[in-house]
Formats: sequence, C-alpha cells, structure tokens
Amino acid sequence: MLPKEGKRFSTRGQGCTALSYAGTIATALRAELGETHQAIKTLMRWTNACERTAKNWLAGPRGPAGEHLIRLLRNSDAVFEAVLRSAGRESSVAVVSLLEARTMLVEALKNFDELLKPEQGHPIG
Repeated sequence: MLPKEGKRFSTRGQGCTALSYAGTIATALRAELGETHQAIKTLMRWTNACERTAKNWLAGPRGPAGEHLIRLLRNSDAVFEAVLRSAGRESSVAVVSLLEARTMLVEALKNFDELLKPEQGHPIG
C-alpha cells in the first residue's frame, strides 16, 4: 500500500503521449465516421461503450484502452491504420493495403466472370 503523503510518481512526459494518442484516434474516427450523433452511436455499437466515452474518443480528450481499443481495431480500418502508423509499422499498413486491394481484385474478377458466362442457349460470339 502506498502512503497517503510523501513521494509522488512522476507524470512528466505522460501527458504529451496521452494527448497525441487520443488525438490520433479521434482524427481517425472523425475521418471515417464524421462528427455526427450517428458516429457516436456507431462507436457505441462497435465497442459496447457508453455515450460519454464514445463522445470523448471522438472529441479527443481521451482515447480507448484495452478491450475497447481491440474492438475499435476490429471494426475501424482508419483506427487500425492510425495505430500501426503511430507504432512505426508503416510496412504493415502497406501489407494490409495490398491484401485489401487483392481481395477487391478477386471480387471484381468473379463479377467479370459472371458477366461473361453465356446464358443458357445463348453462346458467346
């Protein structure tokens, strides 16, 4: 147990880190969801967080922690990318982008193949 008086823990430097983290998350959320009440409802649905918490994330004074952050990463590409960039993992962002592009290309090719299939009794050519 810590004594009620006496030595205090240093908080020097922690404020800046917390603000930049919260600001990074807020910027990503606003870019993806906007700043409407619907954005707050979406955050609440994604994370099971209360309204006040979601408002704080969107406005920037607080950022999500723990389970809420994991749920946001699961649902928000913008937050996922922002966290990777903040962690200095730009190469991982590139890999994720390439995988997304590949998935979109595969879907487009499937749609293209469906369009090229001849209707029964009507051969192509």
